[in-house]
Amino acid sequence: MLIILPPSETKRPAPDHGPALDLGRLSFPELTPVRERVMDALMVTSQRPDALRRLQVGPSLAAEVARNRHLPELPTRRAAETYAGPLYEGLDTASWSPDAKGRAAHQLIIVSALWGALRPSDPIPTYRLHICARLLGMDRLEPTWRTVLPTVLCEAAGQRGPILDLRSRGYQAVGRPGGLDDETVTLRIRPSPGDAAHIGDVIAKRVRGEAACHLLSSPADPED
Repeated sequence: MLIILPPSETKRPAPDHGPALDLGRLSFPELTPVRERVMDALMVTSQRPDALRRLQVGPSLAAEVARNRHLPELPTRRAAETYAGPLYEGLDTASWSPDAKGRAAHQLIIVSALWGALRPSDPIPTYRLHICARLLGMDRLEPTWRTVLPTVLCEAAGQRGPILDLRSRGYQAVGRPGGLDDETVTLRIRPSPGDAAHIGDVIAKRVRGEAACHLLSSPADPED
């Protein structure tokens, strides 16, 4: 099984210490040229007077945008521990057994607007970049990632059985596993009657994280 997660706009506070970013240490080295291009465009965009508008964030996030200017120098931590928010609360990496960690290392991929595809242990810095941002010289990012991610995700899926894609439609637009639509499952959560839209969205994200955690913690290995 392959489980595909989205990133989270919410990140844990940046660590004070840690190794600096090394693109060569990230999984899927075939993505390095695109990662370099997106990162360079993000750093340049983050220095512009219109950076907040291009990155589609408000003034309260100006400090996070300013951090983008120094991405190669920032301390890193594991990707699964960098992202926060409801989905990653449900994923609950702290509860994983050694077996669950072993499964996650081979069965879990996080798709990011900046890094493309990541494994949970890949070391990344805290950053600010939404998939709908318009970077200088690149504009929208979906077409750029669609040139490479479908092949990478398809190869990662291999012959391991079904693919559980827990991303929103916006992040699915950066690329789905090429030619494997019949093997791909999505998870839809119906909101409870009377729930406000934002409450339903929070619950849905958390349930998706809990589903991924449950599958990684289960000894079952579905074949289809």
